[in-house]
Amino acid sequence: MCSHYQGVASRERFERRYGISPPAGPTPYDIWPLLQGCFIRKHAHADVGDDAVPPHEALAGLFGLVPHWARDTRIGRHTYNARSETVAEKPSFRDAWQRGQHCIIPAEAIFEPDWRSGKAVPARIALADGEPMGLAGLWARWRSPQGSIVHSYTMLTINADAHPLMRQFHKPGEEKRMVVILPPERYADWLRADAATRDDFLVPYPAQALRVAGPQDGTRA
Repeated sequence: MCSHYQGVASRERFERRYGISPPAGPTPYDIWPLLQGCFIRKHAHADVGDDAVPPHEALAGLFGLVPHWARDTRIGRHTYNARSETVAEKPSFRDAWQRGQHCIIPAEAIFEPDWRSGKAVPARIALADGEPMGLAGLWARWRSPQGSIVHSYTMLTINADAHPLMRQFHKPGEEKRMVVILPPERYADWLRADAATRDDFLVPYPAQALRVAGPQDGTRA
């Protein structure tokens, strides 16, 4: 399961890849649960028929989904990944899934533990072409007891036992998992996918289109 990823720090790279501007304000490059990153969703007013309203928007949010019924944000330490097989049943994710609150998580790379040496070594996984990733996720809106609004998000994951690359990670004997990496040409489709079509997006990304390196191999270009 992915608990660490790198956001897209370059505004130019963000706009070129996703077609919109990132949210205002700094965000960490290395993002862990309960740190503020960003996500892309269908614009809240995209369906009002106003041509001046863009179809998508990028919002700041906590990495780790905070459902509307949560008492505080600490639940996000356990809700940064959502298993696609159970997302419709788990209370933490069920409402966001049923409401079709799909999002795209911009990322330069994700990290997974490589146990082949006998201990966990962080492996940095990025697209082979050097472009940023778009990860499939869900978003939520939570109101704090003080009345402030907090947005949050989670990454969707699928089984990777048979994936030529991703099956190398995680502890021996454990189920292998991977996040859902979306092809760029399907970003808009994912944000608007309905219950009849969204399972079509929950498929493994081709191993040959990914590359692995050590944690020191990053990019902010």
